Amino acid sequence: MAATWKGFLTFGMVSIPIQLTPAARTERISFNQLHSVCHTRIKQPTYCPTCEKFVDRSEIEKGYEYEKDQYLMFTKQELEEIEPESAQTMEILSFVKADEIDPIYFDSSYYAEPGEGGARAYNLLLDAMRKTGYSGIAKVTMHGREQIVVIRARDNGFTLHTMFYKNEIRAIAENAKLNEAQLKPAESKLATQLIEALAEPFNPDQYSDTYQQELEKLIEAKAHGKKLEVVPRAKRENVPDLMSALKRSLSEPARKSLLRTVPKPGERQKKSRKVG
Repeated sequence: MAATWKGFLTFGMVSIPIQLTPAARTERISFNQLHSVCHTRIKQPTYCPTCEKFVDRSEIEKGYEYEKDQYLMFTKQELEEIEPESAQTMEILSFVKADEIDPIYFDSSYYAEPGEGGARAYNLLLDAMRKTGYSGIAKVTMHGREQIVVIRARDNGFTLHTMFYKNEIRAIAENAKLNEAQLKPAESKLATQLIEALAEPFNPDQYSDTYQQELEKLIEAKAHGKKLEVVPRAKRENVPDLMSALKRSLSEPARKSLLRTVPKPGERQKKSRKVG
């Protein structure tokens, strides 16, 4: 995979050539927009209403609207000239404990690999961060903005996560705050027992996107002119009696049912229903 960013990672006077590649990407089925009359794919060309013609990409510039329909034009060179040092150098500003960072700040994830001639310094920093348990906070400019990042030392190298700035985190709305509802000790005890009954080590292999799996089955069925056998959605309703709901949840049959709510890939009960 092509590198997203190449430059230097620095801490103190130590400089390490590195490159970043995406550590994860969304896997999903995408649909095209078609004209309902002829089933032709709808296109979205770049069109200039003033010149009344389609515009080639080479004729497109970047502009900032400072007033209604009034723009300041910027060339690629002008934007590159104001890029900060972090466009080429990612300096570690401080070291922190990763568990002190609220996960709400995390955005995208990348693998950071050593560039040519940087393996020794890379391994030195990696080893020291593993031993101390610290993660690094740095800044890097990519995708048209300077981003704050956290660099974590893992068994197979560094993982880097871009983070939101404090002003980008939305405050909890007033109406979303917890009500001053009084909890009964017995309810709290049973809720704790239910959590402990369902507790287990995190294993990402046991989770899968069942909606995407069903889309694949639907596409396969449609392609062969068949009906898809699916399970109707389970009906849920609010249970006003918390104690009764908690006790039922802790019963052996109910607990087994809860553990089966995340089906393994390919496992699903079927019931015939016509697909429109």
